[in-house]
Amino acid sequence: MIILYNAKIHTLDPHQPECTAIAIDGDTIYAVGSDDDIQAAYHSQRDSKEDMHGKVILPGLTDAHIHLEHYAASLNKVNCETDSLDECLRRVAERVQNAAPGTWVLGHGWNQNNWPEGFGTAAMLDAIAPQNPVYLTAKSLHAGWANTPALRAGDVERTTEDPVFGQIGRDLDGNPDGILYESAMELIGQVIPELSVYETAEAIAEAQKKLLEMGLTSVHDFDQQRCFSALQILHQNKDLVLRVSKSIPLESMVEAAAVGLRTGFGDDTLRIGQVKGFADGALGPHTAAMFQPYEDEPENRGILMLDAEELFECGRAAVDGGLGLAIHAIGDRANHEMLDGFENLRRYEMENVRLAGKSNYRPLRHRIEHLQIIHPDDRHRLAELGVIASMQPIHAASDMLAADRYWGARANLSYAWRTQLEQGAVLAFGSDAP
Repeated sequence: MIILYNAKIHTLDPHQPECTAIAIDGDTIYAVGSDDDIQAAYHSQRDSKEDMHGKVILPGLTDAHIHLEHYAASLNKVNCETDSLDECLRRVAERVQNAAPGTWVLGHGWNQNNWPEGFGTAAMLDAIAPQNPVYLTAKSLHAGWANTPALRAGDVERTTEDPVFGQIGRDLDGNPDGILYESAMELIGQVIPELSVYETAEAIAEAQKKLLEMGLTSVHDFDQQRCFSALQILHQNKDLVLRVSKSIPLESMVEAAAVGLRTGFGDDTLRIGQVKGFADGALGPHTAAMFQPYEDEPENRGILMLDAEELFECGRAAVDGGLGLAIHAIGDRANHEMLDGFENLRRYEMENVRLAGKSNYRPLRHRIEHLQIIHPDDRHRLAELGVIASMQPIHAASDMLAADRYWGARANLSYAWRTQLEQGAVLAFGSDAP
């Protein structure tokens, strides 16, 4: 037993919010209380004691929305999170100087809303990297910026049609301008050489060190299958220290249900989370689904990828298999559609419970991810439906000016964490890293 005393301990227990001593055995907290009480209760010679000299002790933090594989990969990419387009290009040029001709140069983090010049172009990247394919993902991960060699590698040309739920940015002559939105990003992503699952595991292990240094002990991950495989390798080798709730991509739900995977299955270190789907895009590239057009694009209301009926249809299969849902929704229309879908899904779920005669049933923990702007008529519905509001405060800071510019007066309704708290909804905060 380890006794830490003379500390400022925040327990997050409303009945005992603060104390000065804590008793720990392995990974279990046995007791908290005053110095006198804890030291009197645990005074065996086997118990070690450490004076914390007034240091603050907090429970380990949980990041409720992170992309572990993407975060790990970003640590080796060009950091494009700059205040100017020129600085981003300078950083890319610096990386290109050390890259062999023909090798990919990857970066992440740009946000054209922070640049007076707006979006970059393929020609700008061509000027500094004529012999290397360059691909830079936006901070939102809902847009990508490519040069001509990268576009050529992905067979993106004038005659290439926009994919479903995606768009290829084009110049006035109809040629690709280097910006790819939503599903069009996969045209480039699918031709970039991938890390093996073992290389991914090594990258996540390195990223894990940084997360632990920040005080994070648990994460809810929303990356794809390779990340899940890498996490299992780390767990099997006893190298996974973080506690991870791992989502299942919507496109893999049928297979997951077929083999009997259920939300919550696993152990204290690695377990199955919810099924992750997308209802819309993001604010930055103007693809978040809105009731009214964007202020600077009178014809654009974003992209709705999943409506209420579609959510209900796929949700029934998820509920029948014991799988919760976590749906990305940013725009007010996308959130409205998802709440309509969840309302019908809850009714279906509870009717099944009634017919089965279950008296101790715990409803599945469905979530809406991001919830950046919601119509006033919908603000009470998450609490009523028992849907978790999974929100990321960093978006309010990073998107503040863009929200005012592109949503206008509607921005006053955005990032409304207090509103959801006052309505009685359960909040889950995350970083959405990278």
